[in-house]
Amino acid sequence: METFFASCPRGLEHLLLEELAAAGAHDRQQILGGVHFVADWPVCYRANLHSRIATRILWRVAQAPYGNEEDIYRLALDTPWPTWFVAEQTIRVDVNAVKSPLKSLEFVTLRIKDAICDRFRRDTGQRPSVDTRQPDVRVHGFITKDDCTLYLDTSGAPLYQRGFRQKTVEAPIKENLAAGILRLSGWQPGVPLLDPMCGSGTFLLEAAQIALGVAPGAGRPFAFQRLRQFDPRAWKRLFDAARAGEAAAAEAGIFGSDLSPVAVRAALANLDRAGLLPAVSLATGDLLEIKAPAEHGILVSNPPYGERVSDQEELAAFYPQLGSALKRRFAGWNCFLISADSRLPKMLRLTPSKKTPLYNGALDCRLYEFRMVAGSNRGVAASSTPA
Repeated sequence: METFFASCPRGLEHLLLEELAAAGAHDRQQILGGVHFVADWPVCYRANLHSRIATRILWRVAQAPYGNEEDIYRLALDTPWPTWFVAEQTIRVDVNAVKSPLKSLEFVTLRIKDAICDRFRRDTGQRPSVDTRQPDVRVHGFITKDDCTLYLDTSGAPLYQRGFRQKTVEAPIKENLAAGILRLSGWQPGVPLLDPMCGSGTFLLEAAQIALGVAPGAGRPFAFQRLRQFDPRAWKRLFDAARAGEAAAAEAGIFGSDLSPVAVRAALANLDRAGLLPAVSLATGDLLEIKAPAEHGILVSNPPYGERVSDQEELAAFYPQLGSALKRRFAGWNCFLISADSRLPKMLRLTPSKKTPLYNGALDCRLYEFRMVAGSNRGVAASSTPA
């Protein structure tokens, strides 16, 4: 059994914990920004393939207390890197720290890289080259006040990169955050779903994959496939089982629209590339004018907010109109909007039934739920989580 750490967007840790339990992970420990767990390699493969919430899954290979940069160099030098990959493969080293007294993370990063290369020279007479753009192997260092932990990345590119997005428009939301919002909304396949400001289609892509049983990692490679201990037969069994569980693409009650024809074209291209286009109904339309596609359903969206694409005057004019449109046209729907603007409910003139703290990248956001009750012109307040 090995020890791993799965990272995720802040606010979604409990969902990641559930995913890892389903994948077969043991000794799961939830912390801010991720989950530590213990598992064998097939469980690591399965988590990479099936997790919709994780950003990366890191394998812990060394850990020790330190007093200075040379202690970290020694820890990295004593780690048997040639056991896990070969000198012909390229590497990249990244270091993060919390409350570390060390002055320069760049210098620590350089010392870890030097130690890896020195270990390879000592053991093999060769050294790996550095490639910061598309390395074969990623090494992560995490430094606290007292300890340094070294990890090998089993994922490679971040797991939110599903492998089929080509077209993007301004201010996209990461796929794993979108998947988390769908989970938090309570949406299930078969329930009508609408993103009326769909952009390049992130919510639609995630929902269509869920509806059709498509594993989020089925269309991309992983870094664990480049490690020396990779078991191709175990991986093939997991991958084949995942593909066998997919349903044929068909209409799934998922709807998207956007005021921008460019955004709709981007969403169409992304869905088509993923083989998911038949599952989604897309149209160009103004949220302030479109009608609900069903009597009841769930609306999810990432509307513009000040840190992103619109100035404050435009938002001050837009949000009251948005609130009116939701009350007038979406009675019977549960509406979920993510925003970094704490004034959103007030400007919408709606009372959220719930607000959940989330991070969209570095932005401190809230996911607001508005229950648009049929026969009422107001959102009905229920319980609220602390802001």
